Amino acid sequence: MITLTTPFIYISAAIAEIAGCFAFWIWLRQDKSILWLIPGFFCLLIFALLLTRSELAFAGRSYAAYGGIYIFLSLCWLWILEDVQPDQWDIIGGCFCLIGAAIILYGPRNLGS
Repeated sequence: MITLTTPFIYISAAIAEIAGCFAFWIWLRQDKSILWLIPGFFCLLIFALLLTRSELAFAGRSYAAYGGIYIFLSLCWLWILEDVQPDQWDIIGGCFCLIGAAIILYGPRNLGS
């Protein structure tokens, strides 16, 4: 049984991963200081540690469910922090990803699977 802890962990992990990768993006793509890598590394470390806290028994299933949440939150990042409004296809795709993540997280399972 998956509790509300796992979605909270996934949301926190996604924010940490997106922030960490964005720090690298800023450094490489926008020619900013190499010091951007320091928070980037820490955010990516936090991401990895958080993702291992998922309640799912198998890493592959955990990563698949996380991926849907990551995609949706990446579009939120685009809108909120980069000030680019997602278009209808971004929104539709993001919603499909969230639905897929919910199915993976909350779909009925046989014991041991």
